[in-house]
Amino acid sequence: MKVGLAYNLKHELANNPDLPDDINEEFDCEETVEAIERVLNFAGYEVFRLGAGKDFVELLLRNVPDIVFNIAEGFGSRSREAHIPAILEFYGIPFTGSDPLVLSLTLEKALTKRIVSSLGVKTPQFMVIRDIKQSLNDCPLPAVVKPLYEGSSMGIRLGSKVDTPEELEKKVRQIIQAYKEPVLVEKFLPGSEFTVGVLGDGRGLELIGVMEIVPKGMKVSEFLYSIEVKRNWRQMVEYVVNPHWFSGRIKDRIKSDVLKIAETLGIVDFARFDFRFDENGEPNFLEVNPLPGLNPIQSDFPMLARAVGINYDELIIRIIESARKRYVFENSDSIQQGLKKSVG
Repeated sequence: MKVGLAYNLKHELANNPDLPDDINEEFDCEETVEAIERVLNFAGYEVFRLGAGKDFVELLLRNVPDIVFNIAEGFGSRSREAHIPAILEFYGIPFTGSDPLVLSLTLEKALTKRIVSSLGVKTPQFMVIRDIKQSLNDCPLPAVVKPLYEGSSMGIRLGSKVDTPEELEKKVRQIIQAYKEPVLVEKFLPGSEFTVGVLGDGRGLELIGVMEIVPKGMKVSEFLYSIEVKRNWRQMVEYVVNPHWFSGRIKDRIKSDVLKIAETLGIVDFARFDFRFDENGEPNFLEVNPLPGLNPIQSDFPMLARAVGINYDELIIRIIESARKRYVFENSDSIQQGLKKSVG
């Protein structure tokens, strides 16, 4: 079976002093692509690289894969993560992970929160600021100020937690000017932050575990999982998988919330959900990433999987096997014939 790899690499965005220094943070390094390629080759797949650049369609049609393993983040808009899946969907080519609608929706944090709230799942109070002239009077404080549609903690710095109206105004202005997009002002919650991993089997999703992010040398009530922390995670945090509190009522509540969100949004194959406890010890949904990082060493999702007994090779195979089971496979020839019809 032929597998195409769709991805963006960090060097694809040239250095530009006018852009934030984390502008390519979501993109992958060569190490990640090589790791996925190695696992799939060893499992007997015929793997080739497609990337996700301007020549993607040309490469795709030149050597049509049976399925695409997609980790592409895309460029330039709030729907960027949907670009590659939309092309694949248009040509009828199977791919791993959620569909374009899911990827577009979940990157826009406020829209996702509104849907999640409608399900009865708790999420922190928030407000969207679209212009620096917009009133900030109704914003919650203390708050975390972040770009509305970025991932990998882009725009979230150690100084992104604000306590006063003056700090809020300054941070909102900084983000709008730097990222040229609206800002999400979200109430800061004083409890522990944790992430939840789910894996599919082609028919549904299984919650594989919870990983708490425990700060070193800082109170939990002041901790923010910022980009500085993620870049220096060995020194700044400890990851605790299935902590002592993940039991009883809390476990049932988290499992129910995660699976309810996943089913409603239509998330498939794999995803990571972020939560934080509020002052009453209740878990609050922060965001969901249906395209979590898959770096074998430093990405949260593989870390969590490894800690619950799913090694990296098994993780990658489970993702692609889940996707395969969702599609009715015939053979490469029939896919080629379908393509010829669709492009005339």
